[in-house]
Amino acid sequence: MEAMSTKKKLITRDDWEKRLNDVKIRKEDTDRLVMNFLVTEGYAEAAEKFKMESGTEPEIDLATIKDRMAVNKAVQSGNVEDAIEMVNDLNPEILDTNPQLLFHLQQQRLIELIRNGKVEEALEFAQEELAPMGEENQSFLEDLEKTVALLAFEDVSKCPAGELLDVSQRLKTASEVNAAILTSQNHEKDPKLPSLLKMLIWVQDQLDEKVYYPLITNLSTAALENPAV
Repeated sequence: MEAMSTKKKLITRDDWEKRLNDVKIRKEDTDRLVMNFLVTEGYAEAAEKFKMESGTEPEIDLATIKDRMAVNKAVQSGNVEDAIEMVNDLNPEILDTNPQLLFHLQQQRLIELIRNGKVEEALEFAQEELAPMGEENQSFLEDLEKTVALLAFEDVSKCPAGELLDVSQRLKTASEVNAAILTSQNHEKDPKLPSLLKMLIWVQDQLDEKVYYPLITNLSTAALENPAV
């Protein structure tokens, strides 16, 4: 191991900074990355302000962001029926062509009925709306059975499927709806910036095996840290 480490080349901070400065990045490219992040994550007001300040045109109509975020808020608040109506108002093909998303939304409706103690209504809803979908898809049936199992426990914390009542389940469903709406608008479902940061970490890991160099350990500041030799 020591023999291998001695072969690693040392790149000084001055040399590394010079190499970084030689890389030319256009402001237009960084502005597009910022706009892409704001649009994808749903920051409508920030995107509008950034558009005015930088002159960067968003890839989609900014007005649609507010509609998308209204759907997101409805799901996260447990108002799934309202969310479904809003999705259909935006584009009825989203749910018509995505049976998995429709099932997950209907499953979330069932979860909310169970959360609110509406047992009879929950059973009726499961039988009329979800059971037919489960007959056509085995994975849907398994998820339905898992959800209905919540009704068998007075203390849902003891139910193996108790996590379905966690806020994280609402967030998961909201994220799936958000991605579907973005896809329907011919927009990436995930922002590009986090992917680039993950790529940066991967590249640094690869370089770390071959050379000593100043690396970025704090992504929020992007400050260079001297190599530990």
